[in-house]
Amino acid sequence: MLAEPVNGVPAGEEVLTLPEVAERMNLVVTKVMDMLGKKQLLAVEIDRVRHVPARFLDEDGQLNRFVPGAIALLSDGGYSDAEILDYLFTEDDSLPGRPVDALHGHLAREVMRRAQAMAIL
Repeated sequence: MLAEPVNGVPAGEEVLTLPEVAERMNLVVTKVMDMLGKKQLLAVEIDRVRHVPARFLDEDGQLNRFVPGAIALLSDGGYSDAEILDYLFTEDDSLPGRPVDALHGHLAREVMRRAQAMAIL
């Protein structure tokens, strides 16, 4: 858990080291590093160690299928990693809730639509 906010990820959010992500996804760490390099995942640095928000994974430990698309849309629209994380982890009363949580439910396509609209602006 984060003790304090880091680059858009709020305090109290569960984060995982790259080896922990690899273990949950049943992958080798280099594959997780490749996913970070391809912007399919984002990480924050804490004490010089990269951590991925656990909320990017589904209950079964796999990468949520909408996360890479949301990251790509916003990244292509010129948003920095910190801005993308801030958007995904900030409460939005019109959803309701946080976009990162909505990606796990029936509002996932609405989050994608909004990310696409934000990228165009």
